[in-house]
Amino acid sequence: MSEYLFNESLISDDIQKELPDGYKLRPLAKDDFNKGVIKCLEQLSVTGEITEENFIERFEKMKIVGGYYIIVIENDEKKVVAVGTLFVEMKFIRGCGKAGHIEDIVVHDSQRGKNFGKRIIEQLKDIGKKVECYKIILDCNEKNVPFYRKCGLETKDLQMTYYYDKETKNQN
Repeated sequence: MSEYLFNESLISDDIQKELPDGYKLRPLAKDDFNKGVIKCLEQLSVTGEITEENFIERFEKMKIVGGYYIIVIENDEKKVVAVGTLFVEMKFIRGCGKAGHIEDIVVHDSQRGKNFGKRIIEQLKDIGKKVECYKIILDCNEKNVPFYRKCGLETKDLQMTYYYDKETKNQN
């Protein structure tokens, strides 16, 4: 049995039922390196060289620190075809509230048109509610705004960014 990043009970049965037959929505697993999760993420941004050892070390650190909810959709061949992350930020405002940050939403090119992106967002919003976030934040490219609006998010404020490595600033 796979070791998951967080408790599988946070995955909604209702959202799972919306997926086509043969697909499963679940938490990131320690053995997902060999199931294509990095290949999927490479379609979104520069990942750099990541070994299986690097992946496992990061997985274990995320599990210890907590607040990381990375979900995947896998097909019936046990290959990861979509990924999304919710990071929960602990705050002093709002009565020591929590703000969720949705990051790294990607659906493999071969799986587009199956509403996987929408299901990933729905699931991350559901987890955010279950872990008592008072809001969810998502930064995106302007071209993706219509999609995220369809998922129930709204435009608010403006994002500012500072990159330490100036060569990567235009690579997400």
